[in-house]
Amino acid sequence: MRRHSLSALALAAFLCTPAPAAAWGAQGHRIINGAAVHALPASVPAFLRSAAAHDEIALLGPEPDRIKGAGKPLDDDDDPGHYVDVLDDGTISGVAPLSALPADRRAYGRALASASPPSDEFGQGYLPYSIADGWEHVVRDLAYWRADVIGETKGPTAADREFFHYDRTIREAVTLRDVGYWGHFVGDASQPLHVTVHYNGWNGAHTNYPNPSGFSNSHTVHARFETALVRAVASEDLVAHRMAAPSLSSDPILEQAGRYLATTERFVPAVYRIEAAGGIDAHSPEATSLVLDRLAAGASEMRDLIVEAWVASAGASVGYPAIPVRDIESGAVAPTRANVGLGD
Repeated sequence: MRRHSLSALALAAFLCTPAPAAAWGAQGHRIINGAAVHALPASVPAFLRSAAAHDEIALLGPEPDRIKGAGKPLDDDDDPGHYVDVLDDGTISGVAPLSALPADRRAYGRALASASPPSDEFGQGYLPYSIADGWEHVVRDLAYWRADVIGETKGPTAADREFFHYDRTIREAVTLRDVGYWGHFVGDASQPLHVTVHYNGWNGAHTNYPNPSGFSNSHTVHARFETALVRAVASEDLVAHRMAAPSLSSDPILEQAGRYLATTERFVPAVYRIEAAGGIDAHSPEATSLVLDRLAAGASEMRDLIVEAWVASAGASVGYPAIPVRDIESGAVAPTRANVGLGD
């Protein structure tokens, strides 16, 4: 949850003071990351599927929220990466549709600057790009891991083989960290109130959006849904049972992120209808079902994107000048410390 949107009254323990909060809270993020790892298929490297990997990646789920409060400029730079303010028409500021997101953050910024009134990525949030950028980090990690695996047995010299063995151990540690940290943003994107201008009360940010259903303007809706309700009703096992069957895509990552966010945004009215009926606070069956399904959607998306990253890593390149991973795995190029390792 964005720090500036929670003014008070989130949970009984901290109702009285403004406090930073996490999309889904720490428990929700641990559940999403953990369920995603448990559901990975055997086609993914074993180091990502181990019990230790599960525990580390789950623990890292809340990490981007734990570093909030570090100070400026980090807080102001990072916080908008957790959300995106989508209008009811499926666009950001009327100029950037989720169905056709600009190619990168620079193009996104130009589009937002053309809106009326003008805005920028720090005003509207840049969650789609947090997902896409993090995914590309993981692809790159796995591409280097593939090269390391070949290099530690087929490097031309003992020094090369020793280097690649050590580099593989470091790359595995880096990859687990990158997957765990990036998974936080995939999880953020399954929380409907992170994908809407109605993020904490239908008109909670002193805006004036149409509200024909008379939905609440309370500034506590966000935290009551994502933290208190999750703590009361959710567990990794319950979420795992609701995960969708694997559904892989070769579409560009921003296109996939846009579809995922658009699906999440459709659940915004459901959150407010349940809140109006008292279901969030009463932990009603409808509220429980919605929150478990949304957590499961985050875990399913994360699982599928990890698998896609593994597949994409086979077509990536490593080193400088770039060497296709396929050439290394086929034996066409012998990996060395110089050409794939540190470039010296």
